[in-house]
Amino acid sequence: MKKLISSLLILSCTCIVSVAKEFSNVCANHILVQTELDAIKLKSQIKSFDDFKYYARLYSSCPSGQRGGELGCFNKGQMVKPFEEAAFNGKIGEVSDPVKTQFGYHLIWVTDKY
Repeated sequence: MKKLISSLLILSCTCIVSVAKEFSNVCANHILVQTELDAIKLKSQIKSFDDFKYYARLYSSCPSGQRGGELGCFNKGQMVKPFEEAAFNGKIGEVSDPVKTQFGYHLIWVTDKY
């Protein structure tokens, strides 16, 4: 009986963790630059979310740069695939590695997932 309860408990915890990893929405800011080298240099200078927003205002070629790179929240299927994958797989509060799309190179800062 103890083995059965223990097995069920482990299975339940595994299922909860699996479900918790699946989000339908991500909220993010980004910086768009034209070269991977520019993205790498910027990433090395970003130490906080305030830094990220500051550099977005200075260097992003996307109109969202004026808002600190804020994109708001989005579902799967709303962004180009490489950007979407990086955002949904990214950790909240961290800068992504450069993400290449047809628009250039993005640095992404995930602010929320739900």
